[in-house]
This record gives sequence, C-alpha cells and structure tokens, in this order.
Amino acid sequence: MKQIVFISGKGGTGKSTIVASLSLLAQSKIIADCDVDAPNLHLLLKGKRIQEEDYFGAEHAVIDSTVCISCGLCTKVCRFGAISKVIEVLPLKCEGCGACVLTCPVNAISLMKQKTGETYVDSTTRGTFSHALLDIGAEGSGKLVTEVKENLFGFADGENWAFVDGAPGIGCSVIASITGADAVVVVCEPTQSGKSDMERVLGVARHFGISAFVCINKYDLNLRVTSAIEFFCEKTGIPVIGKISYEPKIVKALQALQTPVEAGLTTVVREIERLWNRLKTELTMRKQ
Repeated sequence: MKQIVFISGKGGTGKSTIVASLSLLAQSKIIADCDVDAPNLHLLLKGKRIQEEDYFGAEHAVIDSTVCISCGLCTKVCRFGAISKVIEVLPLKCEGCGACVLTCPVNAISLMKQKTGETYVDSTTRGTFSHALLDIGAEGSGKLVTEVKENLFGFADGENWAFVDGAPGIGCSVIASITGADAVVVVCEPTQSGKSDMERVLGVARHFGISAFVCINKYDLNLRVTSAIEFFCEKTGIPVIGKISYEPKIVKALQALQTPVEAGLTTVVREIERLWNRLKTELTMRKQ
C-alpha cells in the first residue's frame, strides 16, 4: 500500500477538497483526516460510524486532600504554576511532567490520564475513513494524529492506496501526519505568503527524506507568482504535478457538501484526474 499525504503551509488551500475528490476518482483506497484541531473531511465523505472511542493522550496531577499535609513543596517545584497556594491543581496549566509527584513527601499526588479528544472510524462508499477531534484547549495533537493513522491501517483490507488529509503548518501534527508516508503533495496558492508557506513545509518533507510533489491551486489568479513557484520547484527538483484553475462554483458545491466531482465541475475534475495520473506515474518511476 502506498501512503500519500496532502499537506499545506496553512489551512484553506484546498487539500481537503482534493482528497475528497480523489476518494471518488481513485480505486482501492482508505482515507484519513489528520487535521484533528479543525477536521472537515467528514462533511464530504458522509460515512457510517463503525468505531468511536475517547482518546486519553495526556496526564495531569491529582492531589489527595486526605493525605496532603500542605507543605507547599509541590507549589515551589512546579515550573508551570499549575498548583495554587491552597494546594489545588489548575488542570489547564498542568503539563503532566510529574515533578510534583516525585517531590511530595507523603505521596499525596499522582498522575491521572486525561481525555483530550475522540477518535472515529467510518465505513463509507469510498473506503474506510479514520478521523478524530481534539478537545478544546487540549494539547498533544501529534499523538492524536498518530492514533488516527493507527486506526486507519488497523482497518486496512488489502487496499492499494491510503490518502491522508494532513494537518496544515509545520508543527508536530504535520510531522505525525507525514510519518511513514511514501510521498507528500504540498497544495499551495499563488501568493507570496503561499509560496513561502510551501517552501517551509517542503523543508519538513526534505528533512525527513520523504518524496515531495506540488499542486498549485487557483494557479490562474496570479500567473507571476505561479511562475515563481514553478521556477523554485524546478530549481529544487520538486515536480509540479497539478495546476488547478480558479472555479468560483466550488464554494457553492462545498456549501452543498459536494466535491467538484459530485457537482459536475468538469474543468476542475479533469485537472484533479491529471494530478492523480501524474502522481501514480511518478511513484511508479521512483519505485523502479
């Protein structure tokens, strides 16, 4: 199975729309949404829930008031200010480091697992779909992304492709998204900030030795910057495998919870089909 992750330097570049479209155009695939902070791919896939679990990705300190002697050592040792002067844990500040546990002379403090999100696996007409949602204010998005991918491959059944809608940016959730990938496709827009974001996220892929490709979405909105992106990619040996034109009808299609394929936006669909065919060719050539 080939795992392809679609990423971007920022949100809103169109990678989810492309992944949702490919889920209709490609055969024998499984799908994941690894943007656990703000997932939206489930709105376009509409599957039947086959697994739903709470995710416990962090720990926080708990103080047993019946044992505590109010010595204050835990307050002094906590570098995050997570224990108040009246010896109460402030959960939103606690990082679960365990320093207070080691310091307490009467063993009144322990670490308790904390729910930080939920994971889901859906059965759809397009293939198994794994996704998750991080709780508001919770940390550890990278760990939750790893759980999403483990769930995805746990339900794999001999499919040829895994399409992963990766998290935006260059942080730990992106690193978790691309871990184990055969290739990443960076979706960017033809603006100066879009070009800069593309260069940053390509740097992450290069650091981890993952083959990278670029797709320029709405390329015809600024042909000058599009040319600059193509020049950068040519200079650095990154194939531009897709150039999708601006189509205002896509917004209305998404509002109706439709992909460009379902909305019959022929021009855009053909460009996504060319991207998919080029990607398959590139991956086959690199395998040889």
